[in-house]
This record gives sequence, C-alpha cells and structure tokens, in this order.
Amino acid sequence: MRVRKAVITAAGRDQRSLPLQTLVDQAGKTTSVLGIILAEAVRAGVEEAGVVVYPDDEAAYREAAGEHAARLHFLPQREPPGYGRALHCARAFTAGEAFLHLVGDHVYVSTQERGCAEQLVAVARAQSCTVSGVQPTRENLLPYFGAVGGRRVPGSQGLYEVDRVLEKPTPTEAEQALQVPGLRAGHYLCFFGMHVFTPAVMDLLHEAVQRSEAEAGPVHLSQVLAEAARQERYLALQVEGRRYPLDVGYGLLTAQLALALDGRDREPVLATLCELLAQHHLDRDRAGGL
Repeated sequence: MRVRKAVITAAGRDQRSLPLQTLVDQAGKTTSVLGIILAEAVRAGVEEAGVVVYPDDEAAYREAAGEHAARLHFLPQREPPGYGRALHCARAFTAGEAFLHLVGDHVYVSTQERGCAEQLVAVARAQSCTVSGVQPTRENLLPYFGAVGGRRVPGSQGLYEVDRVLEKPTPTEAEQALQVPGLRAGHYLCFFGMHVFTPAVMDLLHEAVQRSEAEAGPVHLSQVLAEAARQERYLALQVEGRRYPLDVGYGLLTAQLALALDGRDREPVLATLCELLAQHHLDRDRAGGL
C-alpha cells in the first residue's frame, strides 16, 4: 500500500493559529509548527500535503511551510462543525488513495531513529490496512483524546487489533469497554494524533457526512473508525515516541522543551533549567526569611 499523500487539519477556531507558531527544532533551527509537521510527513515518504484551513489563511500557511510550500494543497473550511467534517474536506484531494493524517496542533518526537510517522506508515504498508497511532495514557487525560480497545497481535510488539473506539470516554466507560491486556492499571490506548487511512475509511466518512446533512451537525471521526473496525482490519500501533498537544496549558512550552531535550542543544538547555530551578528555590527561601 503506497502512502504518498498527507492530510493536516488546521481550521478549528481555537487551533488555526497554532501551526503558525514558531519553535526551535532539534537541529537548532527556528521554524513553524507547520514546518515541523510537514518535515515529519516528508520523512515518511509523503509527496503532497492537503491542509484543511480557514479561508484567507492560505498565505500565512504557505509562508509558514517554508521549504515544503510547493507540496501544499489548501482545502478551505469556513465552518468547522466537527473533526470528521474537517477531514471530509480532503475527499477530492485523496482521490481514492490511502493517506497519512496528522493534526495541526500536535508536535511529535520519536524515541528511535525512525520518525513517528515513518513507524506508522511502515506498518500500514506491511499490513495493507488502516493503522492509528496510539499512546498509553493515564485515565485523567481521557477527556482530551479518543481511545481504542482491542487485543495484542500475536508475536508483535506494540501492535493491536482494534475492536472498539470511543471519543473522549469517561474513566468508567474506558474501564468497561477499553481494557487492553498488558497495559498498566489506569492506562488506556489513546490516539496519538496520527493515522494512516485506507480509501474505505474516507468512503465511510462520506456516508456519515451525507447522513448528517439534514442536521448540519458534527460528524465524529471516532464513530466512523468504530464502523471501520467492524468492516475491515484496523490496527493500532503504540508509537515509539511522544505527542505534545499545543492546545493545552503550556502546550507550546512543553513541546519546545521536548524538542530541545531531543536535539543538539540538550546540554545547555538542561543547564539553564537547573539554574532556573535553583534560582527559583533560592528566591523563595530568601522571601520566606524576610
């Protein structure tokens, strides 16, 4: 299965500015979040990227893409009523091909030589099916992520057959429906913000959008993926890496620290952090003695 296209969703009202923010990458280069995401996709073999954007954001996104600007196709979405509808904007762009999907408000840092997207695409090619990246996540973070349940693929490391998908489940729902043998207690397989979808998933998404046209309500991708799990083989890969959502408190700061500690400037950054912590404690001790 060839994966030469990527779709990046970035039209949400609260998230559309995040891909335009600048960070310092592992090589010490100041670049945009969008540039970091595109580099991740290109490293996995992607040739073209469709970016779902709010109309009139195209120029800013093209500039933020830097050296990857020529790969971009813009897919405008004025009203973003749900994640599923945003992804559906890419139906004509994907044109019946499998594709890599990434969200525009995450930064990904691999813990091995291959990038996170590379790991995912390699499994999708080998297994010729839909594969979602997942990460064991504490139950107190369930309100932020979709989650899957299933069973480990025999003889594999970190690969699961998916049979259940729930969008932002409560801890009680997760305990009842999403237990996965081998995970630590209180941890569940939550989405990594990265998938490889077969054309069948886009077809199911199109059917869901058509059914909901009368209400013009949101279409939840998790519901579409739950149906995909019933109709075809659907795998989840525990990616060897970490995802850093930018739309949470201190998200950009956390992502920047993760990139710095994974890059060439690790030692001076660690030294600076230690100095800051030491100075903070010293200042507090002095204030307490006054």
